[in-house]
Amino acid sequence: MKNKKRAWIFGYSKQSKAISNSLIADNFIVIIIESNKKHFEDALADGYINSILIDVTEDLELEKLAIEEKDWIICAMEDEHLNVFLTLSLHSFCAKNEIIAISHSIYATKKLKMAGADRVIDIYEVSANRVHNIFEKPIATKLLENFISTNHEISFKEFVIAKKSFLDGKAIEDVDFDKFGVIFIGMVDKELGDEFIFAATNINHKLDSGDIIICIGKDNDLLRFKDYLDGDAV
Repeated sequence: MKNKKRAWIFGYSKQSKAISNSLIADNFIVIIIESNKKHFEDALADGYINSILIDVTEDLELEKLAIEEKDWIICAMEDEHLNVFLTLSLHSFCAKNEIIAISHSIYATKKLKMAGADRVIDIYEVSANRVHNIFEKPIATKLLENFISTNHEISFKEFVIAKKSFLDGKAIEDVDFDKFGVIFIGMVDKELGDEFIFAATNINHKLDSGDIIICIGKDNDLLRFKDYLDGDAV
């Protein structure tokens, strides 16, 4: 037991459960920290006996955890603002630990980096880069390797931009894909040929009718997004 590495995961959700399972498979001792009683009870029900319920906004409570320098710290709170606050607090008295934070948007990513996170796993970036096979962060990749592959509600879908689509004529950077609950992976710009262009290349092409885009998301969200594209959404 002494030779095992420890990982402190703040926040319990489907996402952090996948991360926990991956780390346990790599012989880590995983400790789940939650401030939400229901999420804490869910963690216990799922077999995570090393779960602790505390107020993560209280520094004294965090200090009592006795996190050692060699331990991993993963901030995965569902509340974006709480995740940033927690990262900032942990960075102040765990300065020698590597803090890994989970982000769901470019705005949260910037805040988490400013708060002191050593690595920020942006779900958008991870999805695009894993497909492109250029994601050169082995730790981040390992943490999230099961997130998409084990979640059968998540898949890829191809969309053709129609003339009546609200995307026709818009630039990629002007489209808020998060609004629809999907992640833009890449596209085929018919003006440039049939080559697939990945989002990881920081494209900002203008979308035209006939172009093809690939998105990832939950099956229901992808179906609703298709209705918006086709102009059939209510």
